[in-house]
Amino acid sequence: MKTTAPAKLPSPSDIPLALYVHVPWCVRKCPYCDFNSHALDGEIPERRFVAQLLTDLDQDLPACAERPLQSIVIGGGTPSLLSGAAIHSLLSGIRDRVDWRPDIEITLEANPGTVEARYFAAYREAGVNRLSLGVQSFGEPQLQLLGRIHGPQEARRAVGLARAAGFDNLNLDLMFALPQQDLARAAADLDQALELAPEHLSYYQLTLEPNTLFHRRPPPLPDPDLAWDMQQQGRERLQRHGYAHYEVSAYARPDRQCRHNLNYWRFGDYLGIGPGAHALLTLAEGRRRRYWKRRGPADYLRAAPRALRSGARDLDPEDLRIEFVMNALRLCDGFEPDLFEQRTGLDLNVLQSGLREADSLGLLERGPRRIRPSPRGHAFLNDLLVLF
Repeated sequence: MKTTAPAKLPSPSDIPLALYVHVPWCVRKCPYCDFNSHALDGEIPERRFVAQLLTDLDQDLPACAERPLQSIVIGGGTPSLLSGAAIHSLLSGIRDRVDWRPDIEITLEANPGTVEARYFAAYREAGVNRLSLGVQSFGEPQLQLLGRIHGPQEARRAVGLARAAGFDNLNLDLMFALPQQDLARAAADLDQALELAPEHLSYYQLTLEPNTLFHRRPPPLPDPDLAWDMQQQGRERLQRHGYAHYEVSAYARPDRQCRHNLNYWRFGDYLGIGPGAHALLTLAEGRRRRYWKRRGPADYLRAAPRALRSGARDLDPEDLRIEFVMNALRLCDGFEPDLFEQRTGLDLNVLQSGLREADSLGLLERGPRRIRPSPRGHAFLNDLLVLF
């Protein structure tokens, strides 16, 4: 597809800015995980790691023109392996260096294991106001097959501890189409999550990603038709309990959508610090640049300040077009035509071929103010995205 000259160069001041912080360590590597995570051998060098994260941030901030942060995610790995003191030091250091909005969303990903759960009150005191718990399942056999270090009771206890610590914005990660799971077990899993009344649920299918143990030695999984039935069953249950489906695998109570992830899907800007973290920034002259950091934890920790970044490239018009659509059409509400032009600097005409074909296949609902996947487009999202 041919692209045209930019309609208007993107302006940094028009694009929200977020921050992702990567903590690469886990107690052990799960067999399905393809993230940059590493089994912990010994103790985390917390002071050294936090100092390096803040040095990393210092290298990136000059390109941000004093823009305030709208959200922070501390992800991993298992960030809840860090102590409350380390998280306090990290967030204090970030706040000293960059402004953030008064209503900033600060999320920390946590493992429901009892070892980390004792830190929840300290995380809340440090400024974390949203907790994301990697429950994955309430079935003991499924948790064991997934290599998780917690059981169902620990997951429930973690939610109770989070509530007691003052967290009123809680996400639970839950998978379906797991080994030895049928439709009834998937429903029971989801019902147990709903009993805990989280504000947000990430409900997604287990997939066999390259470079994972499960990809090399696949477990027996439900067939595609059964996985589809689980997804439909889950969507209906969630919506019946008041959770709006706003992205492929994201469901939320009113006004509890994850703002950080919405910024990704709307092609906003984000800084990335920590081993292997990626970032996307709009520069003063309107170019959008992607960059990434050294991947290995040991390599990252010993790198000199100006050597923390391991690569960077500017996005060309084709990159901009594809990346915007790949993100924005994951949203149930799709996107506004004006947003495409604002975030990419391209005229909407560069999408016309794909839009016409998607229309003809019934995969889109298109009006002057909104372009969104149709119900059929949601069901066949990969077919929709490949048109672009």
